[in-house]
Amino acid sequence: MTTTLDIQRRLKELGYQPGDLDGIPGRQTAAAVKQFQRARNLDADGIVGPVTTAALFPRKPEGDAVAPWLELARAKIGLHEKLNNKTLRDWLKSDGNTLGDPAQLPWCGDFMETCIALTLPDEVLPSNPYYALNWRNFGVPLKIVAAGAVAPFSRPGGGHIAMVVGHDRETFHVLGGNQSNAVTITRIAKSRLAGPLRWPKAFPMPSIELPFSTLDATVSQNEA
Repeated sequence: MTTTLDIQRRLKELGYQPGDLDGIPGRQTAAAVKQFQRARNLDADGIVGPVTTAALFPRKPEGDAVAPWLELARAKIGLHEKLNNKTLRDWLKSDGNTLGDPAQLPWCGDFMETCIALTLPDEVLPSNPYYALNWRNFGVPLKIVAAGAVAPFSRPGGGHIAMVVGHDRETFHVLGGNQSNAVTITRIAKSRLAGPLRWPKAFPMPSIELPFSTLDATVSQNEA
C-alpha cells in the first residue's frame, strides 16, 4: 500500500516541494500533487488515485530499469525559458555548470547535460555538451528504441538533443529543452536522427524496445 510518506518522498525525488516528509497530507503536499498532475496532463485535483499513483510510481518493464534522467526530465515539463526563467536558470546551473540564460541561448544541450549530470554523476559527458551534435558520441550506441534513449538530431544551422519517450513509424516522440521555448514532448522525424541513438555507459543497457504509440502533436521542423 502506498502511504502519504511514500508520495511525499517520491514527489521530492522528482523535484516537487511537498513540504515536510511527515506522512501528513497537508496543503503543501496537495499543491505538489497538483503540480505533478498538471505536468503529466492529469486531472489536477490533488488526489492520489490509481492514475496518479501509476504516474508517480511507474512499473518498470521486467529486465529494464527506469532511466533516472528521463524521470527527472519529466518533472521539468512545462518550464518555459521566459515565463519560468529564474526557476529554469537555477535548475540548469544546479549541477555546477550552465550555458547561461535560456531566453538568450539555445539550451537543449544544457537541459540534457543537467539531467545526466544530476542522475548519473559518474557518467562521462561530451566535450562541450551545450553543442547538441556533440552528443553523437555520448555513451554507447543503442540498437533498439528505448525510453530514455539520447537522440541527437540535425536541423538547419545546427542540431538538437532530446530523449526518447515513444515513437511511431515516421517520428520519435522526444522530451527535451528548447522545444517551443520550453521543456516539452514533441515529434521529430526519424530521418533527422544524426547517428544512432545513444545510451549512458554508467547505466544498464535496456533490452525491451518501445512499441509504436501515438502522440497528438505536430512534427517539429526546427527547434531553434
